[in-house]
Amino acid sequence: MPRPSEIRTRPGISRRTVLKAGGTLLLSVVAPLPARAAQILAVRVWPAADYTRVTLENDSELKTKHFVVPNPDRLVVDIEGLELNPTLKSLVAKIQSNDPYIDKVRVGQNLPNVVRLVFDLKSPVKPQVFTLPPVGTYQHRLIFDLYPVNPVDPLAALIEKNGMAGEAAPAAPAPEAKDAIAILGEGTPPAAPALAKPVDPKPEAAREAKADPGRMPKVVRMVTIALDPGHGGEDPGASGSRGTREKDIVLKVAKRLKGKLEELPNFRVMLTRDGDYFVPLGQRVEKARKVQADLFVSIHADAFVEPTARGSSVFVLSEKGASSSAARWLANKENLADAIGGVNLKGHDRQLASVLYDLSTTAQIKDSLKLGKAVLSEIGGINRLHKGAVEQAGFAVLKAPDIPSILVETAFISNPEEEAKLSDDAYQDQIADAITRGIKQYFSKNPPMAKSRMT
Repeated sequence: MPRPSEIRTRPGISRRTVLKAGGTLLLSVVAPLPARAAQILAVRVWPAADYTRVTLENDSELKTKHFVVPNPDRLVVDIEGLELNPTLKSLVAKIQSNDPYIDKVRVGQNLPNVVRLVFDLKSPVKPQVFTLPPVGTYQHRLIFDLYPVNPVDPLAALIEKNGMAGEAAPAAPAPEAKDAIAILGEGTPPAAPALAKPVDPKPEAAREAKADPGRMPKVVRMVTIALDPGHGGEDPGASGSRGTREKDIVLKVAKRLKGKLEELPNFRVMLTRDGDYFVPLGQRVEKARKVQADLFVSIHADAFVEPTARGSSVFVLSEKGASSSAARWLANKENLADAIGGVNLKGHDRQLASVLYDLSTTAQIKDSLKLGKAVLSEIGGINRLHKGAVEQAGFAVLKAPDIPSILVETAFISNPEEEAKLSDDAYQDQIADAITRGIKQYFSKNPPMAKSRMT
């Protein structure tokens, strides 16, 4: 191409006209092409009583607008920079008839480069619509979380399911009698630990104690256990070489454990999740606190970079750093659950950890270690232990200051031999039995504190 100084004009054509034409040609060459529409790579739906989540995984960040329309209730979402493709259309068929909140969804091209989703709802919802950056194996995600306008209170649901039989908390003190709580039907436990509050026996129990000083009065109340199956929904947890997913195994173990604990007199159990959906770490803690749980047990299936790692472990919270580099590594990995499972940071209470981590944490850790030792001793009878002592690290899910909390790694799912054991019904049953015995052993020496009749 000749330089401008070398341009020769024909008669009737000015030099300025030629330069203008050249500039137009140059602009047309470097002008940006129309933006490529984003591609939807996968759609997933996670229905649950807590909330229903819809996930659109795509290759770039999407911009959305949404609004709710009443009578009938609908959620309308417009997604910019998107063209319909078969993957997105498949969302229609993924809505299940038993979804608590979504009746059906309609998908259409509302405008060029704008796709509209219309969720026909079974009841009013409070939607949260947000995006997540790439993490782990996921690319960009657009999330729709549909929460009920009036969420169920966990404690009310637990009381309604189990009733209030066995609750007792008399108002009048009886100093003549010693304190005890009979919860297991296996004799009378010794005195309560430092965290426990005195329990006032009934007048007739006090009279019996006065008549027979060697006999301890028995005061019965419900004992509440919060079981936390780790991961769930968008967060599969670790995976074994055979494709076994941690989130599936730990839910099965937790349900077995729930059944065994509920066979004990005056025990009731709350699961932080009872299906395949994700619960943020802070919400797991809050659920346990709302039901005024006496214990919190989080169930996991460990994984490590080396497939030879094996054995079961029990962990509790640490105030002063991890007890080993392996414990620190595991805590960091487990604490990534919110990033992988997907938490709406705009609605997330960033101060939760600091609020919960108060002066009572020291007492909680002390009781957690007692519980952890009891459970670890029982698990050691059915499986090799990865470490012979309870370990400590900064697990976010163990930070309820008023609830003794442990995290049980049932086995290494990354070890092919232990992956096979974890998938075996008999081993799952053995693990549930061992944890149950450990909890009974703990309560035999550390009876729980009194509660009001309403809880």
